[in-house]
Amino acid sequence: MRVLDLIERCPPLDVNSAYCYLLQCSQFADTCAAAELNGEIAGFISGHRIPNEPQTLFIWQVAVADEARGMGLGRKMMLDILNREPTDFTTLLATVTPDNDASKAMFQSLADALGTDMGQSEYFDQKTHFAGAHASENLLTIGPFSVKK
Repeated sequence: MRVLDLIERCPPLDVNSAYCYLLQCSQFADTCAAAELNGEIAGFISGHRIPNEPQTLFIWQVAVADEARGMGLGRKMMLDILNREPTDFTTLLATVTPDNDASKAMFQSLADALGTDMGQSEYFDQKTHFAGAHASENLLTIGPFSVKK
Protein backbone atom coordinates (compact mmCIF):
# COMPACT_ATOMS: atom_id res chain seq x y z
CA MET A 1 0.00 0.00 0.00
CA ARG A 2 1.46 3.31 -1.09
CA VAL A 3 0.42 5.28 2.02
CA LEU A 4 2.04 2.74 4.35
CA ASP A 5 5.21 2.81 2.22
CA LEU A 6 5.34 6.60 2.53
CA ILE A 7 4.83 6.55 6.30
CA GLU A 8 7.63 4.00 6.67
CA ARG A 9 9.94 6.41 4.78
CA CYS A 10 9.09 9.31 7.10
CA PRO A 11 10.62 8.67 10.51
CA PRO A 12 9.94 9.51 13.27
CA LEU A 13 6.25 9.03 12.36
CA ASP A 14 4.59 6.12 14.13
CA VAL A 15 3.88 3.37 11.61
CA ASN A 16 0.43 1.84 11.92
CA SER A 17 -1.02 -1.21 10.18
CA ALA A 18 -1.98 -1.29 6.51
CA TYR A 19 -5.54 -1.91 7.73
CA CYS A 20 -5.47 1.33 9.72
CA TYR A 21 -4.43 3.33 6.64
CA LEU A 22 -7.05 1.58 4.50
CA LEU A 23 -9.70 2.59 7.03
CA GLN A 24 -8.46 6.17 7.03
CA CYS A 25 -8.48 6.38 3.24
CA SER A 26 -11.98 4.88 3.01
CA GLN A 27 -13.89 5.84 6.18
CA PHE A 28 -12.25 9.26 6.61
CA ALA A 29 -11.58 10.17 2.97
CA ASP A 30 -13.21 13.59 3.43
CA THR A 31 -10.59 14.55 6.00
CA CYS A 32 -7.51 12.91 4.47
CA ALA A 33 -5.37 14.01 1.55
CA ALA A 34 -2.68 12.53 -0.64
CA ALA A 35 -0.33 14.22 -3.08
CA GLU A 36 1.82 12.86 -5.87
CA LEU A 37 5.09 14.08 -7.32
CA ASN A 38 6.30 12.57 -10.59
CA GLY A 39 3.73 9.77 -10.31
CA GLU A 40 4.79 8.74 -6.80
CA ILE A 41 2.97 9.45 -3.54
CA ALA A 42 4.84 12.33 -1.92
CA GLY A 43 2.46 13.36 0.84
CA PHE A 44 -0.37 12.06 2.99
CA ILE A 45 -2.45 13.60 5.75
CA SER A 46 -4.88 11.71 7.92
CA GLY A 47 -7.46 13.52 9.95
CA HIS A 48 -10.99 13.35 11.28
CA ARG A 49 -13.79 15.49 12.65
CA ILE A 50 -13.98 15.42 16.43
CA PRO A 51 -17.29 13.61 17.07
CA ASN A 52 -18.63 15.99 19.73
CA GLU A 53 -17.05 19.04 18.06
CA PRO A 54 -17.92 18.66 14.34
CA GLN A 55 -16.36 22.01 13.40
CA THR A 56 -12.97 20.82 14.71
CA LEU A 57 -10.56 18.96 12.45
CA PHE A 58 -7.99 16.76 14.17
CA ILE A 59 -4.91 16.10 12.05
CA TRP A 60 -3.46 12.76 13.07
CA GLN A 61 -0.45 12.33 10.78
CA VAL A 62 1.32 14.43 8.17
CA ALA A 63 3.83 12.62 6.00
CA VAL A 64 5.92 14.32 3.33
CA ALA A 65 8.57 12.41 1.40
CA ASP A 66 12.13 13.76 1.49
CA GLU A 67 12.00 14.77 -2.17
CA ALA A 68 8.91 16.94 -1.57
CA ARG A 69 10.03 18.74 1.60
CA GLY A 70 10.39 22.50 1.54
CA MET A 71 7.56 22.92 -0.99
CA GLY A 72 4.82 23.73 1.52
CA LEU A 73 3.09 20.45 0.65
CA GLY A 74 1.82 19.75 4.17
CA ARG A 75 0.16 23.18 4.40
CA LYS A 76 -1.28 22.82 0.89
CA MET A 77 -2.84 19.45 1.71
CA MET A 78 -4.34 20.81 4.95
CA LEU A 79 -5.78 23.82 3.13
CA ASP A 80 -7.24 21.42 0.55
CA ILE A 81 -9.04 19.50 3.31
CA LEU A 82 -10.27 22.71 4.95
CA ASN A 83 -11.63 24.02 1.64
CA ARG A 84 -13.74 20.94 0.88
CA GLU A 85 -17.51 21.15 1.15
CA PRO A 86 -18.86 21.76 3.65
CA THR A 87 -16.32 24.42 4.60
CA ASP A 88 -17.43 24.63 8.21
CA PHE A 89 -14.25 23.93 10.16
CA THR A 90 -13.34 26.68 12.62
CA THR A 91 -10.60 24.94 14.61
CA LEU A 92 -7.76 22.56 13.82
CA LEU A 93 -6.01 20.36 16.40
CA ALA A 94 -2.85 18.30 16.07
CA THR A 95 -0.30 16.75 18.38
CA VAL A 96 3.47 17.05 18.03
CA THR A 97 6.42 16.00 20.11
CA PRO A 98 8.16 18.94 21.81
CA ASP A 99 11.30 18.56 19.65
CA ASN A 100 9.49 18.44 16.28
CA ASP A 101 10.33 21.95 15.12
CA ALA A 102 9.57 21.19 11.46
CA SER A 103 5.98 20.15 12.23
CA LYS A 104 5.44 23.11 14.53
CA ALA A 105 6.73 25.45 11.80
CA MET A 106 4.37 23.87 9.25
CA PHE A 107 1.37 24.27 11.55
CA GLN A 108 2.40 27.86 12.35
CA SER A 109 2.56 28.50 8.59
CA LEU A 110 -0.98 27.15 8.30
CA ALA A 111 -2.17 29.39 11.14
CA ASP A 112 -0.56 32.37 9.41
CA ALA A 113 -2.25 31.45 6.10
CA LEU A 114 -5.59 31.25 7.92
CA GLY A 115 -4.99 34.58 9.69
CA THR A 116 -5.30 33.11 13.17
CA ASP A 117 -3.24 32.09 16.18
CA MET A 118 -1.71 28.79 17.18
CA GLY A 119 -1.63 27.72 20.81
CA GLN A 120 0.31 24.87 22.36
CA SER A 121 -0.36 22.94 25.56
CA GLU A 122 0.70 19.69 27.21
CA TYR A 123 -1.50 16.78 26.15
CA PHE A 124 -0.10 13.25 26.44
CA ASP A 125 2.77 12.81 28.86
CA GLN A 126 5.66 10.43 28.18
CA LYS A 127 5.50 8.82 31.64
CA THR A 128 1.79 9.03 32.40
CA HIS A 129 0.35 8.05 29.01
CA PHE A 130 3.15 6.16 27.24
CA ALA A 131 4.94 4.43 30.14
CA GLY A 132 8.15 6.00 28.87
CA ALA A 133 7.93 4.22 25.49
CA HIS A 134 7.04 7.31 23.43
CA ALA A 135 7.86 10.99 23.65
CA SER A 136 5.29 13.37 25.12
CA GLU A 137 2.82 14.90 22.69
CA ASN A 138 1.78 18.54 22.89
CA LEU A 139 -1.60 19.68 21.57
CA LEU A 140 -1.54 22.42 18.93
CA THR A 141 -4.73 24.45 18.57
CA ILE A 142 -5.23 26.61 15.49
CA GLY A 143 -8.22 28.90 15.36
CA PRO A 144 -10.74 30.18 15.32
CA PHE A 145 -10.78 30.69 11.57
CA SER A 146 -13.22 30.88 8.73
CA VAL A 147 -12.46 29.16 5.45
CA LYS A 148 -13.74 30.98 2.40
CA LYS A 149 -13.73 29.51 -1.09
